[in-house]
Amino acid sequence: MNKYINASLFEKKDSLLQFKHLIKQKNIELKLKFDPHRSVSDLLKEKSDFIDLILSCCWQHFLGTHAEQLSLCAVGGYGRRELFPHSDIDIIILLDSDDTAPYQEALSSLFTFLWDIGLKPGHSVRTIDECVSVALDDQTIITSLTEISLITGNVALYDALKLRITPDKIWPSDQFFAAKMEEQRLRYAKFHDTAYNLEPNIKEGPGGLRDMQIIAWVFKRHYNSSTLKELIKYDFLPESEYTELIAARDVLWRIRYALHLLTDRAEDRLVFDYQRDLAHQFGFCAGHHNQDVEQFMQFYFKTVQNIERLNEMLLQLFNERFVTGETACKVTPINDKFIAINGYLEAVNESVFEQHPLALLEVFLILQLNPTLTGIRATTLRLIRKNLHLIDTAFRENKTANHLFMEIFRRPRGLTHELRRMNRYGVLSAYLPCFANIVARMQYDLFHIYTVDEHTLFVIRNLRRFSLTEHIAEFPLCNSVFLLIAKPELLYVAALFHDIAKGQNGDHSALGENIARNFCVQHSISAHDTHLITWLVRSHLIMSVTAQRKDISDPDVIHEFAQHVGSVEYLNHLYLLTVADIRATNPELWNAWKDSLLKELYSATHKALRRGLQSPAALADRLRENKQEAKAEFIKLGLSEDMIDSAWQHTSDDYFLRYSAEEIAWHTMAIASSKESDLPLVLLHPKTQHGSAEVFVYAKDQGPIFSISTATLDQLGLTILDARIMTTQDNYVLNSFQVLEQSGEPINESFRASHICTALRNNLILGEVKGHINIHRRSKSRQAQHFPISTSIQFLSDPLNRHTVIELITTDHAGLLSKIGRAFINQHVNLLSAKITTIGSRAEDMFYITDQQLQPITDPDKQNKIREEMLKMLERD
Repeated sequence: MNKYINASLFEKKDSLLQFKHLIKQKNIELKLKFDPHRSVSDLLKEKSDFIDLILSCCWQHFLGTHAEQLSLCAVGGYGRRELFPHSDIDIIILLDSDDTAPYQEALSSLFTFLWDIGLKPGHSVRTIDECVSVALDDQTIITSLTEISLITGNVALYDALKLRITPDKIWPSDQFFAAKMEEQRLRYAKFHDTAYNLEPNIKEGPGGLRDMQIIAWVFKRHYNSSTLKELIKYDFLPESEYTELIAARDVLWRIRYALHLLTDRAEDRLVFDYQRDLAHQFGFCAGHHNQDVEQFMQFYFKTVQNIERLNEMLLQLFNERFVTGETACKVTPINDKFIAINGYLEAVNESVFEQHPLALLEVFLILQLNPTLTGIRATTLRLIRKNLHLIDTAFRENKTANHLFMEIFRRPRGLTHELRRMNRYGVLSAYLPCFANIVARMQYDLFHIYTVDEHTLFVIRNLRRFSLTEHIAEFPLCNSVFLLIAKPELLYVAALFHDIAKGQNGDHSALGENIARNFCVQHSISAHDTHLITWLVRSHLIMSVTAQRKDISDPDVIHEFAQHVGSVEYLNHLYLLTVADIRATNPELWNAWKDSLLKELYSATHKALRRGLQSPAALADRLRENKQEAKAEFIKLGLSEDMIDSAWQHTSDDYFLRYSAEEIAWHTMAIASSKESDLPLVLLHPKTQHGSAEVFVYAKDQGPIFSISTATLDQLGLTILDARIMTTQDNYVLNSFQVLEQSGEPINESFRASHICTALRNNLILGEVKGHINIHRRSKSRQAQHFPISTSIQFLSDPLNRHTVIELITTDHAGLLSKIGRAFINQHVNLLSAKITTIGSRAEDMFYITDQQLQPITDPDKQNKIREEMLKMLERD
C-alpha cells in the first residue's frame, strides 16, 4: 500500500477521497494483523511509518519550495513511534525565522487537508527560540521535545533544536527528575494512590503506561539514550528484570490496542462495558458467570503491580545517580543486618536473608521504628523478591516470626505503609497464603471500586486514622471511641481478615472466621482476644445491615442487636470496623445519612447495654420520660399544657418511642399552631440530626397518602432515605420522610423547601400527582447496565409477632415507592414504616406491614397475593 502514497495522488480530481481510502484500508489491514496474544510493537511502528508517508507526501505538495526550508517533526507517542489505532497525531513545525508570511497560506491549506482526510493532528508552529522559551517554563513541553523525531524537511533545523534542549542547556537531569516526580505524585493522587480501581485507566493510572514513560523520559534525557535496553548497560536492571519490565509494557500495549479497536476511539479506561469482551479476546472464557472478567482483571492488576514495583526501584536509583550523586552517599548503621543509605534501608550484604530469613519481616518493623527512613533501597528490594521462597511452612510456624508479624501491628505508627509495602513486594501473601487468594481480586459489583486486597488495606488505613489527632474533625465520635480500645492491634487483625475468604464458595464471613481463628492460634493470641477477632470477622456486616435495613427507632430492634453484640467492648470494636469498612468500599457511598444512622444505632445500643440486657428499662418508663422531657421544653417556649395536650391528642404511644425529642418538638409546635381546616399539614425541616431533611405530613387518613407523597417527592428530584408511617386509632396519619437532593446534598435554599411543601400539599388535597414523573431522572448508570438486578420479594417474620417485614430488592427507578404504596392499598395492607436503601441502581427496601386489624400477615396465600400485586405494579411504566 505504501507505494501508492506519492505526489501523483494530488494529480487526481478526488485526491482527498484517495487519501481517506488509503488511511481506511491501512487501519483495516492493521486491525486484521492484530492478535491479542502477540506483541503489537511492530503494529505501532507500522502505523507510525504509514503516517510518516502520508504527512511527507502532503508536506511536499503543500509547502512546495519551502518543504526543505522548514522541519516537520513528530512529538509525543508519535515521536516515540508508538501510534495506537486512535492515538493523537502530534506534530510540530520548526520555522527558520519569525516571518511566516511566505508559507502561512501553505501551512493553513496543509492543516485543513489533514483534518479533511481524518488525521486531525495536534500541531504547533514555532521557531527554535520559541520552542526553548516555552520549554523553560513548562516541563511537559521539554518532555515532548525530548521525544521529537524528524518526519521530513530541514535536517539542520531539527539538529539545531536538539542541541538547544540538551540537559546542559535547559532542564538539567536533577530538575527534570524532580518535576517528573511531582507530576507522578499529583497523577497518583487523582486515582487515590492506587492502581486497583475496578475501572482503571490503563494509561494514566498508577502502574500504567505513564509510569513506563516516566522511566523512559528520565533515563533517556540523562543518558541521551534511544532505548530502554541501555538500562542494563548502565547497571540499573539485570537482564531478567528488564525482560520483566518489557513484558509488562507489552501486556498493557496489547490491552490498549484491543481497547482502541473495541471502542473505535482513543479509550484508555477499562470500564465494565468492555471488560468481558476483552477477557474473551485474551482467552479468559471459562468458569462461573463472572470468572472470565475476574481472571482477566487479575491478570491486568498483577501486570501493573510489577510495573509499580519496577518504577519504584528505578526512580529511586535515578534519584541516587542524578540528584544525590553516588559519591555523596550518607551511610547510617541500623543493626547487624541493615544500614541506611541516604534514608533508604539496605541489607549489609547479599546473603542477609539467606542467613537470617526472619529479616524478611524484620525489615518492615525497622521502617516503623525509624520514621526518618524513606523506604527500602532498590538493591534490597531485589533481594527480598529473590528470597521470598524462604517464607515457607516452617517460617510461618516459627514463633519468632509470629511475634515479629504481630509487633508490626502493635506499633503506634506506620502500619498502613508497611502493609502496603509487604503486599507490593509479595511478602504479605507469602507469609499469609490465604491473603494471596485476594491479591488483585476484583469484586464484580456496583459497590466495591477496589480489589479485595486494596479494600482491606484501605479499611486498616481508615482505622488508623481514627487514632490520629489530625483526623479528629472528620470522625470525632470514632476518635473518641478509639481511645477506649485497649488493644488496637486486634481491630487491625480483624480488618485484615474480614474479607479474606472473598471469592471462595460459601459465606465469606463464616469462612473468614475459621481462617482468622487459625491465625490467632498460630500467633498465640489469648482466648479472649481470639474470640473478639473471630466474632468481628463473622459479624462485620451486621451493624451496617441493622442500621440501613431495620427500624432502629424500634426499641425491640435495638434490644435484639444489643443481644447479638453482648458488650460495650464488642460494640466499640464493631462500630469502628463498620465505619472503616463502608468508607473503604466506595468513597461515594458514604454520606451524612449513613454516618447518622450508625451513630444513632451505636448510641442506642450503648444505652441498652449499660442498662443491662436482662432488665431493660420498661417501655412505660421510657414513654413517660420522653413525654416529660418534650413537655418541659414546650413550656419553656410558652406553650400551655392544654395546647400541648391538644397537639398530642391524635398521637400514639409508639410515636413517642420512635421519634427523638427534637423531632417531637418541631412536630408539636407546628400541629399546635394549626387548625383542623389547615390539614393536610406539610412541613420541611431542612437539616436534621441525620444530615438529611425531614418532610413531615400530618393529615386525616384519606386516600393513598404514602403513594402520593413518595411520587411527589420523587417527581421533585428528591432521594427518599427513610419513611416512618403512623396512623392513629382515630385515623390521623403522621408520616415523615428523610430526604436528600438526588446529588446527595441537603436542601439548602428556603424557596426550594417552600416549593416542596406547597407541591406535596396541593397533590394531597387533589388526591393525585399532577404532571408526570420524569422516568429519565434516575436512569441506569453506565456501570449498572452490567449488573442486572432480579426483583426479589421476601416475607420475614418479626420475632415478637408485631408485624410482617417485606424485603424488596429490585432495580431502582422513578416512582418505585409510589407503586409499592399503591400495591399495599389494593391489598388492604397497613404500612407502618419503611427503610429505604439505594446503592447505585439497586434498591434494597424493607417495609413493615400489618393487616387492617394491625396484626401480622402470616397467611401464605395472602402473602402471595401481596407479592403478585407488587410485581404487577412494578411492571407498569
